[in-house]
Amino acid sequence: SSLLVSLVGAGAEAAPRRIVCLGDSLTEGFGLPADDAYPAELGRLLKAAGHDVEVVNAGVSGATSASGPSRFRWQLRDKPEIVIIALGGNDGLRGQPVEAMRKSLTTTITLAKENGVAVLLAGMKIPTNYGEEYRRDFEAVYPALAKEHGVPLIPFLLEGIAMKRELNLPDGIHPNAAGHERLAKTVFEHLEPLL
Repeated sequence: SSLLVSLVGAGAEAAPRRIVCLGDSLTEGFGLPADDAYPAELGRLLKAAGHDVEVVNAGVSGATSASGPSRFRWQLRDKPEIVIIALGGNDGLRGQPVEAMRKSLTTTITLAKENGVAVLLAGMKIPTNYGEEYRRDFEAVYPALAKEHGVPLIPFLLEGIAMKRELNLPDGIHPNAAGHERLAKTVFEHLEPLL
């Protein structure tokens, strides 16, 4: 009977729901303390809204979509409930083939769904100087994948942040602490319905 009591006791103390932010420098919080990066801020917003969550920052600066499947496989050991996939920006900035990016993102999304993990896909845009055709093809991947896999989409991760000097580091690419606060709010709005 002591075993029964301990099992009942264990059930009462539910573990927080784990949310993995799988991304690149925009997720990692390039140039900032980890506590200023959007996953930390997202965790604070969710807790303030009454959600018992653990938000994992799985951002790696310089990562392309090709790293998504293997890095997410590693995260699966800790049984996440939701993954926010924010990859592809570096693919675009390096002019890598859009089809390769689509395949990598598809593999990551499929891996999540096969393991019962809900997906929130973050769309990316690239600067206009990459050529209109490439830019159009690149940006079209995200809504197409969201539709194909039936997953919610953040249309543009850097909505309201991109090109705003006051919300970015001097490099003009990476959000500053204020930019990450804005980014966390954007993600929160799309994520909360999944919780």
